[in-house]
Amino acid sequence: MGLEQVGHNFLTGQLEDLVRWARRNSVFPATFGLACCALEMMATGAAHYDLARYGMEVFRASPRQADLMIVAGRVSQKMAPVLRQVYDQMVEPKWVISMGVCASSGGMFNNYAIVQGVDQIVPVDVYVPGCPPGPETLMHGILTLHEMIRTGELLKRREATSHGGAGVTLEPATT
Repeated sequence: MGLEQVGHNFLTGQLEDLVRWARRNSVFPATFGLACCALEMMATGAAHYDLARYGMEVFRASPRQADLMIVAGRVSQKMAPVLRQVYDQMVEPKWVISMGVCASSGGMFNNYAIVQGVDQIVPVDVYVPGCPPGPETLMHGILTLHEMIRTGELLKRREATSHGGAGVTLEPATT
């Protein structure tokens, strides 16, 4: 018993659209800034770029109040269990943006101490490239995530065993 039993009709179609709109316009990010990408993430939250127009003006310190994790920077092997614990404490539905080449693939740190891609720890929805990516690139990644939320199914969630995420990547911004 639940929404799965309700057929798609005029009323439920509009309800799904309303829920998607509300989710898209009220994404609360949990910051997980680990390196130089975190400075660019903080700059994105400043007044010049105005994330408030997307409903994201408050970065949450508690994972229980957040539904978006922005992993900004390199993840060490010691930090990986903490990252997973914060992800597990976040509310459903939850999304992950991998910001920067270090978070996405380990970057130039190809050694035993750095995780070679945060997608080995949590499922990633959007990859934001760059070293470090600028605020415009992160905002493009956020808008890509908003589009995924807008067009996604209400009850569809990724598999619990999947670590690959949606596999969406962004091209670097040209200036």
